[in-house]
Amino acid sequence: MKANFRKTAAITLGAVFLLLLPVAAILAQEPYFISLFSRILIYALAAVSLDLLLGYAGMISLGHAAYVGIGAYVVGIFFYHASEMEPLFSFPFLLQGSENAMLVLPLAVLVSAFFAMVIGSLCLRTKGMHFIMITLAFAQMLYYFFVSLGKYGGDDGLSLYSRSTMPGLDLDNDLQFYYFCLFLLMGFLFMAKRLVESRFGLMIRGGSNNERRLCALGINSYKYKLACFVIAGAGAGLAGGLLANQTEYVSPGLMHWTLSGELMVMVLLGGLGTIFGPVLGAAVFLLLEETLAMYTEHWMVYMGPFLVIVVLFAKRGLFGLITGEKHNNG
Repeated sequence: MKANFRKTAAITLGAVFLLLLPVAAILAQEPYFISLFSRILIYALAAVSLDLLLGYAGMISLGHAAYVGIGAYVVGIFFYHASEMEPLFSFPFLLQGSENAMLVLPLAVLVSAFFAMVIGSLCLRTKGMHFIMITLAFAQMLYYFFVSLGKYGGDDGLSLYSRSTMPGLDLDNDLQFYYFCLFLLMGFLFMAKRLVESRFGLMIRGGSNNERRLCALGINSYKYKLACFVIAGAGAGLAGGLLANQTEYVSPGLMHWTLSGELMVMVLLGGLGTIFGPVLGAAVFLLLEETLAMYTEHWMVYMGPFLVIVVLFAKRGLFGLITGEKHNNG
């Protein structure tokens, strides 16, 4: 009961903080914080999607950044063809570029989900270390594919020059873009929470804890794991589409395994298998990076010991430390 109260209080306070932050930033004449926290919200979205795999399904994916990059490139490529007034392709049907967020963001989600389905259907035939390595291999293959894609900037990436357009909303306005990202993050958190508490969530947690028992009960855990992999990939693709808009730039670096590692650190910092913890983890990670980078370019040297302390003394992450939750995902 006490843990539930602390958890509810922590989530409520966090939501109020995120809702009021732009107002405080404007009053303090520090609009930079609106942009910084927009970035935090986007990374939080990617980290929550990874938490579905790591914390609930027990799938350690080192290739999650691939879906972030795919989502970003969908937005970038459509923007490029719209600005060049050149169709993406003309056979078997004509497809023009677009800057409309109502089109490119859903496409970023769908294309990322499609790649997650293809990659996941192969990766899930392996387990343990083999699963980790094959997800990493697919991500690196996509990374080098986009490095070699000279039409879209290759290693230099693509500049977007402006953000996507949306009827009734000016995404070029940092304040409106912030609340747009916050709305999408809250929507994904709500969906993820409902998902893990549903029968589907029981299946993926059961598959993570004891897959043989599920098989003995006649339940095929493969399709549940694949569905979870696709949903996580779609969430990462949405984060990628938003990141492309926020930075107005996409590059193969968004698919590199180091970004997957950073997302994993955010999940561990915030709390594995907590849904809301990765939001806190993303905020702490990016704020520490921002602060430490002002003093030294070797900021990871100081981040490392902090992560070790959290892992040793807060096994449920910072969110678990705040809420007092002790159980894992059962």
